[in-house]
Amino acid sequence: MVTVDRLLTVQQAAEALGTGVRFPRRLIEERRITFVKVGRHVRIPEGALESFITEHTVEPVAVTYRRAA
Repeated sequence: MVTVDRLLTVQQAAEALGTGVRFPRRLIEERRITFVKVGRHVRIPEGALESFITEHTVEPVAVTYRRAA
């Protein structure tokens, strides 16, 4: 059986990312995120959005400070 992610509108994807709608539309236009065309509508699978966020998450660097001698 195939599991299908919930399909998000561009507006919903923008809200999840905390951006305006222009950003997810640009991701779609540049083919940087997986999307589904439903007729003339564009939807972004929830899993694709989660993958995009995971791939672009930057982990903090542990910094150690040395005292000047």
